[in-house]
Amino acid sequence: MTANATAPQESAIAEAAQRLDEHAVEIVRWHFSDDTGCPFWLEWKEKHADFDPLTDVTCFADVARLFPHFQDDWLRYEQPERWVPQPFKGRPYCVFETGGTTGMPKQRIGWDDYKIDYEQFSDTLDDDAFPRGGNWLMVGPTGPRRLRLAIEHLANYRGSSCMFIDLDPRWVKKLIGTQQFDQAKAYMTHAVDQAVMIMKHRKISALFTTPKLLEALAERVSIPNAGIKGCFVGGTTMTPQYVRFLIEEVLENKAKLVPTYGNTLMGLAAHKPLTPEDNYSITYYAPQPRAVLRVVNPDQTDQLVDYDEWGRVELTTLTKELFLPRFLERDEVIRRRPCKQFAWDGVGDVRPFGAQKKNIVEGVY
Repeated sequence: MTANATAPQESAIAEAAQRLDEHAVEIVRWHFSDDTGCPFWLEWKEKHADFDPLTDVTCFADVARLFPHFQDDWLRYEQPERWVPQPFKGRPYCVFETGGTTGMPKQRIGWDDYKIDYEQFSDTLDDDAFPRGGNWLMVGPTGPRRLRLAIEHLANYRGSSCMFIDLDPRWVKKLIGTQQFDQAKAYMTHAVDQAVMIMKHRKISALFTTPKLLEALAERVSIPNAGIKGCFVGGTTMTPQYVRFLIEEVLENKAKLVPTYGNTLMGLAAHKPLTPEDNYSITYYAPQPRAVLRVVNPDQTDQLVDYDEWGRVELTTLTKELFLPRFLERDEVIRRRPCKQFAWDGVGDVRPFGAQKKNIVEGVY
């Protein structure tokens, strides 16, 4: 396979860039107009009189150039109603938590974004691996996290139902952080025991879980022999060696592995289908134009790194429910080129920011 066979046409890249520019202008105008904006951004505009988003933002590059980094404390300590756009006023919202192992978690409010995000993601799925109809099983965080509703909606959208095994990642990280490894292992065993029981007594065709829990499940049952045709896997680092292990050993080259990268703030990034040239290195592509991932120099975050270089993830979310400019994620990645399926930059080999220099506690999620 040649490089040209996997690269997008220049026209596709130009069209994607134009679509992003138009979308960015539309969303910024929505959030900073008096009749549609939310209290937080309308007050922010008043405090920054030297910058008028309504006239100064003419393309996405202006968002990246003119806005400061979004501060995660704004989501921790601003009251939820401060983020309600005027047209949504009076409509009850969902409250989703994202990140955090101690203290006040970040909270995002929302209405329909999670449905739109996962319906679009559904278009990337193989019907053979994720057949329409039947039952799915999610082994992962439920509770206040968006993921629970999102996975169920994805299953329902594809004509399926979903069953759940709950997981509290905050508690697992706390156990590992205090070196209570026996307790962390017992908690993982507890989650796996429940999943095995469900798989034994119910017909499950698709599974969503974390890499470590999937590996633990495979030590108890054969994943493909249990009827699983496709597995969503995300939440912790997956090196190329580990990806190969999951495909060949855990899923026995039978069930399909679909790596995922996403969060409550971004939505869900799809992965480029693996080819022999990838050597099991995964590249993810954000759901543009609703969310944009840039790979920036950690020391000079206004600068992109070169392709095939490591950098820090910067997220910009552009929906009518949420405008979140230039949020620095706690991940580092390799900046990857556009591909045939996605005509914009991708992020590869995701790992915790600073993982090369220090040991990062990830837990099971």
